[in-house]
Amino acid sequence: MTQGALFRHFPTKDSIWQEVTEWVSECILTRVDAAMLDAKSPAAALEAIFMAHIDFVIEHPGAPRILFGELQRSDDCPVKRTVRTLLSHYSARLQSLIEQGKKLGELAPEQDAAASASLFIGMIQGLVMQSLMDGNSGSVRAKAAGVFAIFLRGIRRTK
Repeated sequence: MTQGALFRHFPTKDSIWQEVTEWVSECILTRVDAAMLDAKSPAAALEAIFMAHIDFVIEHPGAPRILFGELQRSDDCPVKRTVRTLLSHYSARLQSLIEQGKKLGELAPEQDAAASASLFIGMIQGLVMQSLMDGNSGSVRAKAAGVFAIFLRGIRRTK
């Protein structure tokens, strides 16, 4: 595809990045929703979501590079707004699962659902940043299970 052909479909470079960001958002939320449906418990759903997101990053290693690059812009561009919306919807799903887990007695009742959701997302972001620095998107999978296990120990109800 030539640059000219690309700009027949997209009027600006920003519109290209916006479309990419919307695609990433849709893909991630679709995977999150699918992982939630197949899980037997809230904790199992959290783990399935975590691994589904990690799998997305491995399958699409360019997506985090593009997003992190665009998010460094100082202006409040459409990409930033789309990512904020993604994080808001993602966090709401996580908080709902955490609250459900608390009600079922699977997760500690004193857990702050918003803080737990923020930590969950931050763990993924940290693993992604490490894989970008390593230059190996597959390295994130090797670390993911251990990182999630620590998270789950922190929010599980102790008997």
